[in-house]
Amino acid sequence: MSDLTAPATEPQQELPPRTERALDVIAVERRRSALTALAVVAAFLVAFSIYAISDGGFSLYLQRCFDGATQGSLYGATALALVLVFRSTRVINFSQGGLAMFGTYLAWEAHAHMGMGIGIAVAAAVIVSALGAGLLERGLVRPFDPGNHLAITMVTLGLYLAVGSFAGLLWGFEPKGFPSLFPNGNGDNVTIFGAQLQYAEIGTVLLILLVVGAIHLLLSRTRIGLAMRCVADDAGSAQLLGIDIGRAVQGSWMLAAAAGTLAGCLIAPTTSLTPTFMNNVLIYAFAAATLGGLDSIGGSIVGGILVGLCASLIPGYVPGLSSQFSLAVALALIIVVLQFKPSGLFGRRYLERV
Repeated sequence: MSDLTAPATEPQQELPPRTERALDVIAVERRRSALTALAVVAAFLVAFSIYAISDGGFSLYLQRCFDGATQGSLYGATALALVLVFRSTRVINFSQGGLAMFGTYLAWEAHAHMGMGIGIAVAAAVIVSALGAGLLERGLVRPFDPGNHLAITMVTLGLYLAVGSFAGLLWGFEPKGFPSLFPNGNGDNVTIFGAQLQYAEIGTVLLILLVVGAIHLLLSRTRIGLAMRCVADDAGSAQLLGIDIGRAVQGSWMLAAAAGTLAGCLIAPTTSLTPTFMNNVLIYAFAAATLGGLDSIGGSIVGGILVGLCASLIPGYVPGLSSQFSLAVALALIIVVLQFKPSGLFGRRYLERV
């Protein structure tokens, strides 16, 4: 890949004071908008928490918070995979759920039939999924015009359906058990103010935070990461700088598939492994990415935790609702965010010349 910056032949010209002031105003407006949205969310959570504690006691409230935050971190990890591709292409990658599901099956196959330890099996599945996603992007997505978002979206939707059917053909649709990466026995927990926090939940959250930190370092300290960020900011300018747009987008697909497969392997122990087990998770992930901002890596995790808390607390305390309404809560969040803050809590607003 060529260098990110071309040799300078002329001295750089400073921006006019008026332009600098305009940029400062935009930055301040972005921070103010994000802080206002966070304040509204925080006020709602505080008010709802007071009601919840008075209704069912602090221990029950804390238990539901633990459960919601843990599930939310898994939604955030899946949303992270969506964000990585969207940043580079401005396209929602519907195939991400199918790729994560297929990668989880690969890990199960390596553990159940090849005798690999579960940790090694998951690591191998993450690598294979990344390579497979790179090949799919090169063969099925790159031939299309990058500006034709509708065509690429339809390709990702077709991939999602095709991968699900292929997994059902290979492994069937019977539920399968998936072992946990962390201890999850009856006594493997700590008790905090009467609420139990499983070691598996602690390990899951810490692993996801570690992965997010590693992705941040990759994007900020490596050449391929800087190229991906440059493409995400302005693909036209990146191409003028000599950056291979196709390779950068391929890298985002590979990184997203790896993150999605890891998320699938962390989600599978909490449910049954079937070709459709990521369907509902993908909806929660869409809600998390929309809430946090479709171009914000950190926002995907924050959005996931907020979605998890809402899906756990609202059906638990609102009369007449049950856990079956958790998915409806996620869909309602998507509608509300798109209506009042389409860019999300941490996303950027883009101006287009018409």
